Amino acid sequence: MRRGILLLFVFTPLVAISQTFYAVRKERSLILVGGVGTASYFGDLKDPGDLIDFKPSLSAGLQMYFTPRISVRSELTYFNIKGDDASSSDLSRKQRNLSFTAGNFELSAVGIVDLFPLGRRFYQRPGVNLYGLAGVAAMYMNPKAEYNGQKYALQPLQTEGVSYSRFQFVIPYGLGMRFKAGPFFNIGIESVWRKTFTDYLDDVSTVHPNKAGWTDPIRVALSDRRQEGNPELEPYPVGARRGDPSNDDAYHLLMLKVEYYLPDNFLFKDPYKKLYNIRRRPYSR
Repeated sequence: MRRGILLLFVFTPLVAISQTFYAVRKERSLILVGGVGTASYFGDLKDPGDLIDFKPSLSAGLQMYFTPRISVRSELTYFNIKGDDASSSDLSRKQRNLSFTAGNFELSAVGIVDLFPLGRRFYQRPGVNLYGLAGVAAMYMNPKAEYNGQKYALQPLQTEGVSYSRFQFVIPYGLGMRFKAGPFFNIGIESVWRKTFTDYLDDVSTVHPNKAGWTDPIRVALSDRRQEGNPELEPYPVGARRGDPSNDDAYHLLMLKVEYYLPDNFLFKDPYKKLYNIRRRPYSR
């Protein structure tokens, strides 16, 4: 009986605090992160001076602080990229006439180091903070091209006679800046480069293959599209340059982020909650 009274005496104030304004003083280290922004592709179907593509990207994830300056974030991102020879200022690219669009997914895990440490409590964090991040990611890519009003996935067609995987490893690294927007919210901007280990983000890499024996007319048409823009031109000969394999493709995400500090018992419910919801009969002798 005495032990039960002691438990009530110790834990009842904690429950009361969690239901009042002063709940803000409880530490929160788990953060829900959402982002929206643009994705830019860099590869064989991109002009060198063209830096920003306004293609949409969305992300959602969770971030956890382990020290006042170091945290880890896991995030799922959907992003769109595209490239088109027809819009190039380079005549040789216009004649090549290749193009692609892709809606890709990325699952990442990154470590984040803040420039300024947090305060003793999460709501005492700096009003402005800079941070750097780096990590690893897995990407699912699916380049497609439009032909006669219909889109075709390019990876199964092997337009260069090369088989490559749609799943690729990625190294994300970059910088960010966040602003405190209240006790529970941050708003930030993040610029992160993605290094890939494939040159087939756009389905273009090496040379024009030998098409002898190809029976799929769509495969033939999407491998060499030179005559679509100018029927008077001859098809590319076998071995003619189709892409540049010396550099892997890459992409960059510029994101506006919103961060929300989740309650400290978000993952694990309060084990004492039921204890205080039990109705008790009034004590009488």
